[in-house]
Amino acid sequence: MKYTYANYYQNPKQSNAMHEVADDLFPTGICETAYQSITQWPDYKQTDLIALDDFAKQMGVKKVLYKDESTRLNLGSFKALGGAYAVQTVLEAREKTGDASALTVCTATDGNHGRSVSWGAQQKNIPCHIFIHAGVSEARAKSLAEYGATVHRVNGNYDDSIAECIKMADANGWQIVSDTSWEGYREIPTQVMAGYTVLAAEVIEQIEQQKESLTHIILQAGCGGMAGALIAYFWKHWRDNLPEIIIMESRMSDCVLESMQRDQIYLVDIVDETLMAGLSCGEVSELAWPILRHGASHVITVSDEGVKPMMRYLAKSEGDRPDIVGGECSASGLITLKTIMDNPELKESIHIDENSVIFMLGTEGATDPDLYKEIIGNKQ
Repeated sequence: MKYTYANYYQNPKQSNAMHEVADDLFPTGICETAYQSITQWPDYKQTDLIALDDFAKQMGVKKVLYKDESTRLNLGSFKALGGAYAVQTVLEAREKTGDASALTVCTATDGNHGRSVSWGAQQKNIPCHIFIHAGVSEARAKSLAEYGATVHRVNGNYDDSIAECIKMADANGWQIVSDTSWEGYREIPTQVMAGYTVLAAEVIEQIEQQKESLTHIILQAGCGGMAGALIAYFWKHWRDNLPEIIIMESRMSDCVLESMQRDQIYLVDIVDETLMAGLSCGEVSELAWPILRHGASHVITVSDEGVKPMMRYLAKSEGDRPDIVGGECSASGLITLKTIMDNPELKESIHIDENSVIFMLGTEGATDPDLYKEIIGNKQ
């Protein structure tokens, strides 16, 4: 079946002269500190970079490299690196100032970030409140509570849950630990993004060990925090040799594309929820926006049509690779590459051919086990 796309934008402002925006996001030492800290956590280990040779052959490209985050810190998502690390840095900052007052943390989430914050708070015996919107599954809500969080369900979408989280934090004196940023709230999301760069450091090491040279990087975007963090870190390493960056979004929550077209952050009103729950964000993070605007070469928005087939494809190897537990958002990179190859105008514009070496991120495992089993077991 041919995959179609809803919209495509080629970014005329993409430039590898990203010194100012990258250094503004990550001043000297912040990523190194995150790496030194997180790699000392008891459950830390690198996640696998898997060559999807079967998929590369089908797509007619040289190599597809898939970073499998399903095993990250036993939390099943790359977001384990960000929220928990930010909770740790909040505590460390309070200790430095001698602040011994009671601390309660809170955040809004579609699931994975909240799980990281809940886990991080549990490790430090800190009360935690998590705000989820109406579209978050009961299984994801239950997993948050299992880490000791008090879960609040809010009518509306993700942005409504953020608004309620801010309101309750102000009323109760709680500390917000969010993975997105807004005016006046930047320091903690910066630490979340610094935590994500541990993943980027692993990728660079693994790519070099495999003696590969990337031509393209596909990153999915919700609020853009992860994509912005990885682009900034990759640029600091590769500079003028930065591969072409392709941002993928759901057509139902295309805040990066809409912002790119307007050259300013634009709030998208999410009416329908994508199956890729982690991508359901209506507004680009203020911190991530300068990086995305200058670092991303292409933005593609797609429907949910490829999510289930690509999850099943990951789950059953057609070659020498292992079977992979990939959640809904982990299908993003495969959907994007197939969409590009199925549409000649995209293939030409994005410069993908038989010599291309493509990196994609499997952001999560079965973070909603019931939904995962339903999808993998249903061949329709």
